[in-house]
Amino acid sequence: MRIYRSKRFLKNYLNSLPSTKTLGFVPTMGALHAGHLSLVENAKNKCDIVVASIFVNPTQFDRKEDLEHYPSTLEKDLILLKKLNCDVVFLPSVNEMYNRSVKSDDFDFDGLDRGMEGAHRKGHFAGVGTIVKRLFEIVNPDFAFFGEKDFQQLQIIKKLVEKEQLKVEIIGNSIHREPDGLAMSSRNVRLSTEYRMAAPFIYQTLMNAKELYKTLSVEELGNWVVSEFQKQKLLKLEYFSVASEDTLLPIKEKNINQKTRAFIAVFADNIRLIDNIQL
Repeated sequence: MRIYRSKRFLKNYLNSLPSTKTLGFVPTMGALHAGHLSLVENAKNKCDIVVASIFVNPTQFDRKEDLEHYPSTLEKDLILLKKLNCDVVFLPSVNEMYNRSVKSDDFDFDGLDRGMEGAHRKGHFAGVGTIVKRLFEIVNPDFAFFGEKDFQQLQIIKKLVEKEQLKVEIIGNSIHREPDGLAMSSRNVRLSTEYRMAAPFIYQTLMNAKELYKTLSVEELGNWVVSEFQKQKLLKLEYFSVASEDTLLPIKEKNINQKTRAFIAVFADNIRLIDNIQL
């Protein structure tokens, strides 16, 4: 497994590969879990060469404390990637990716970034777009793999590729969950025992909401979710939204011809957890 910290040396190596080789890319922020590893496995199954990156991107954090406390397990991450026969790992520094100007570029995502995460995390998706575009330009992959836990991010990256006319196919992968249903996230390791025991309530609520969606209106469903979290003392609901998968706009009435998802964000103490489910 080759490891590069320099984008110039990485590009030199990738450019030396035969043009017939297909290249898969899995960008991560490290603290790898089974969800990340499944992305690498899917990339290995589809592509000749797989590149994974580990970079905690400062411009996509709206809260300084979240950036400061983001978990780092680099030694363990590299062992896991090597076991999966990942071909290349890119470990750039902030200076390598941003030089002296650590700020986001401006993007027009056709409104996909305005609701949900975009509404509650100022500048988040501009930071995501900035780093993903730069990584794509360095790696120049044929395919890039992302998890559906960050479904809004997935749709925004697809829009980025369309708008910037990038020659990469974005492949979404299903959410990986713990045995108790909690969506896998690098932030889960920060949960205390008490909050970790409470956190599966998020997925349980989504599952119940999916069933109730058959009989309740969208407004009634939202009110039910709010009432459920009012009973749960440890978890604080930030938002619950039923939205179109394509536009990410909240819907007011059900339409059998429209694919919809329920999206949720919850605080467990000061740790923010998100999840979603197709309705």
